[in-house]
Amino acid sequence: MAFQDFILNQYAKWKLKDLPQGQREQMTALISKNPELFKKIGEEIERRKKGGEGEMKAAMEVMKKYRTELASLMQQ
Repeated sequence: MAFQDFILNQYAKWKLKDLPQGQREQMTALISKNPELFKKIGEEIERRKKGGEGEMKAAMEVMKKYRTELASLMQQ
């Protein structure tokens, strides 16, 4: 499991490279708390993009769907 966490964190750092360091660390910490949730979110965004939806719209809609889970992660 440690190797999977390492790979996930490296991928997150790469995808979030344009964010300021503090926000990048906050996001990687959230991802580490529940990697399965973020995997599910990413897969759903990709599915919507392949269906013709724009990336930003797809991301916003999926984040709305999972806002309760994301809010609880942020409060932990």
